[in-house]
Amino acid sequence: MKELIAQLIDTALQTLIADGTLPADIQPNIMVENTRDKSHGDFASNIALTLAKPARCNPRELAQKLCDALPPSDSIDKTEIAGPGFINFFITQASAYAVIGEILEQRETFGRVTTNSGPRVQVEFVSANPTGPLHVGHGRGAAYGATVSDLLEAAGVQVEREYYVNDAGRQMNILAVSVWLRYLELLDGELTFPANGYQGHYIRDIAHDLEKTHGDRLKRPVEQVFANIPADEPAGGDKEKHIDGLIDRAHELLGDDYGLVFDAGLNAILSDIREDLGEFGADYQVWFSERSLTSNGDVDKALQMLEDKGYLYEAEGNIWFRSTEFGDDKDRVVKRANGQTTYFASDIAYHMNKFERGFDKVINIWGADHHGYITRVKAAIQALGYDPERLIVKLVQFAILYRSGERVQMSTRSGSFVTLRELREEVGADACRFFYVTRKADQHMDFDLDLAKSETKDNPVFYIQYAHARVCSVLRKLEEQGNAWMPEAGLKNLTRLDTEAEKDLVTTLGKYPELLQNAALNYEPHLLANYLRDLAGDFHTYYNAHKMLIDDAELRNARLTLSAAVRQVLANGLKLLGVSAPEQM
Repeated sequence: MKELIAQLIDTALQTLIADGTLPADIQPNIMVENTRDKSHGDFASNIALTLAKPARCNPRELAQKLCDALPPSDSIDKTEIAGPGFINFFITQASAYAVIGEILEQRETFGRVTTNSGPRVQVEFVSANPTGPLHVGHGRGAAYGATVSDLLEAAGVQVEREYYVNDAGRQMNILAVSVWLRYLELLDGELTFPANGYQGHYIRDIAHDLEKTHGDRLKRPVEQVFANIPADEPAGGDKEKHIDGLIDRAHELLGDDYGLVFDAGLNAILSDIREDLGEFGADYQVWFSERSLTSNGDVDKALQMLEDKGYLYEAEGNIWFRSTEFGDDKDRVVKRANGQTTYFASDIAYHMNKFERGFDKVINIWGADHHGYITRVKAAIQALGYDPERLIVKLVQFAILYRSGERVQMSTRSGSFVTLRELREEVGADACRFFYVTRKADQHMDFDLDLAKSETKDNPVFYIQYAHARVCSVLRKLEEQGNAWMPEAGLKNLTRLDTEAEKDLVTTLGKYPELLQNAALNYEPHLLANYLRDLAGDFHTYYNAHKMLIDDAELRNARLTLSAAVRQVLANGLKLLGVSAPEQM
């Protein structure tokens, strides 16, 4: 409807340009918005206000000239001029109610762009280090990334979902050493486990599997493992030097067999992450290995490109990237004096690889603690010759979990955390997916477990699902009474729907397609979550005030047809949020 009104305004403008009222070189920006006050009509435009100065005309006078020049339309009942020069449009009831027929005809595709011819976009999300199970903090990024991806597809964008597997670097070596030490503990009894090792029980589980698979092949004397290793923190030492010493010792004592321990930890945890995310409704087309960037030469290639462009230099034995030339607060090391490339070098190569794959846009969904990383990554992209605006970074705040009003403390390293799987088992995947996207991703979020499990109107996901189930229940009761809903009869009698509650429902339904586009293109799934809550609220208000199964067949079918349209839009929206639409509750 907004497009139709904009076309009508444009036609009126051309008429005024032709008769000399408006200058020929005028450049109108036609904006049509929903009105907030029903007394002001259904839609409004400020076009007369924006063009008054170049037209050298009073805004209200120009608004009147525009109204007089509007071509006739069966969809417009009347126009009014309000305030300093706003034009309010009142649409006909038949035009407003046409959306019900569109919903029932298009069903699952209502509001969606059905042609997948939009830009190619990669969405990379979660990408947690495979050093432990996913916890509730990761869950928010998973829900946000999965929903943004689905919304973009609904908007006609070609989406590829990717998980960047950080299977290289120091944290993975700490994991390997943690697994190996628990393995040695199984065979030789207790040992002093490093303060900086991974403490969770899942490490013991991996160690048990390692022992089952390889027996005592990987066993080495514990005294030899800890001999001359720098003291750990509890003993007045340095926990970082202690764990690094153990990593070096593991490489030394295990030789090629170190890879068996490393892969045991990586594969077990990565397999768990894949399964966990799949059950959460977050599916990926690509699982990209960080190690592949070295083996396929991408790291060397990226650094050579920067070298050739003059953006690398040597200082203090390290190789530095001149990121300050692109707005960063300081230059960054890409290769250390010992010849080892840094995490940042891998990230440069990874983003080069992304753009070489031909994506029009790359969306990175990172934890809020990565805020300071954005500038340096964009700097590298620009230095490589790519437009940094093609990289979009969305930051996600970790959710804080509350149970019985008390904050649940978590620490990944110590193993004291609530896993995403445990959260799903406690409150259900539906509540998890919905609650995670009820606020803007970069806003602080408290996850109330008690509310998520409650079956009250205060629980938004229950409230919305109950609206869907209510419509299903009404239709079942109708069949039990020996009657049937007749959609065609309902569509023919929509004019019988003349209460304010019914008009509000129709207005809300008509907003869905535009809302869906806005949520997708602005990467804001909370807009859809809030819309569904409003739609459910409108329906519950309507349902509680009006009987559905009445003797008047015309009105009954009209009300059921409206209710069925509500059910369809609720189902469509919930699916995009990764939430089920139950028929019974």
